[in-house]
Amino acid sequence: QVQLVESGGGLVQAGGSLRLSCAASGSISSFNNMAWYRQGPGNQREQVARISSGAYTGYADSVKGRFTISRDNAKRMLYLQMDSLKPEDADVYYCNAGGSGTSPGRLWGQGTLVTVSS
Repeated sequence: QVQLVESGGGLVQAGGSLRLSCAASGSISSFNNMAWYRQGPGNQREQVARISSGAYTGYADSVKGRFTISRDNAKRMLYLQMDSLKPEDADVYYCNAGGSGTSPGRLWGQGTLVTVSS
């Protein structure tokens, strides 16, 4: 089974940028949908961005125009470029594979923490 490992989280000031990466242990070409989710304490996990195998993308309204999702099937990588970060973007971010639309698939990474200071 493919395993997903996120990296790139950290502490950044409001207005700054971070790039999250998700490395897959196997091929991701077969996954139509790959996505980033985030979850804060006491909150439901919400989809931030998704990308299909055909590179069609979708974003939560709260991040449109600030976040960019991309994937590199050859390198087995998923990315999330986060710009103009806000304190409310602070959460644990998770990589997900195999979902459909806004519904997640079964494969999750362990998460990477993003902290945004005001």
